[in-house]
Amino acid sequence: MYLAVATRPDISYAVGVLARFSSNPGPSHWKAAKHLCRYLQGTKDMKLTYTSDPHAPELFTTFSDADHGGDEDNRRSTSGMVVKMGTGAISWASRLQTIVTLSTTEAEYISAVQSGQEIIWLRNLLSEFGYEFTGPSTLYVDNQSALAVARNPEHHGRMKHLDLRHYWLRDVVEAGDIDIKYLPTKSMPADIMTKALGRLKVVEMRGMLGLYD
Repeated sequence: MYLAVATRPDISYAVGVLARFSSNPGPSHWKAAKHLCRYLQGTKDMKLTYTSDPHAPELFTTFSDADHGGDEDNRRSTSGMVVKMGTGAISWASRLQTIVTLSTTEAEYISAVQSGQEIIWLRNLLSEFGYEFTGPSTLYVDNQSALAVARNPEHHGRMKHLDLRHYWLRDVVEAGDIDIKYLPTKSMPADIMTKALGRLKVVEMRGMLGLYD
């Protein structure tokens, strides 16, 4: 199961949640694990497919999302991130945030910071391979308030208590390395990295990630 997460972005969230109970699983966790195994068995022929995407002219595009206070045990939020090259995902992550956020804006902004770090790493890596970036890399978020905080230092409101390292994103946006934009939740592929979704939504998200038979 842990090996599968490396090649299947659609189960990253499920594996991450199950891993929290690996030392002392109960009947509900075994039931969830069997449900995940059945899902994998039913979709074992799916694979990531990469083709050109006329709607994404950049070399890669990044999507960030968060589920505020989704963990019922410690009320921490889950960050989700997907990087796509063409139609397929090349990098993804689903992880609990290290602090308890006080609002959806905070949770979304912290997730955007983590996604921004992945963008800068990829830009540096691809630059070493000889690719020259002539403009910023796009980061999509589905929260207007988090977008405003990243773009404008004066929009800090109740987020003044956050550790200063989280304001790194403002600097790279101002420097022109990252262009942060709004994307509605219904079009956000990183949504599957932050919460459990219904069957129809999972099928839709698989297509957004580039997973096909």
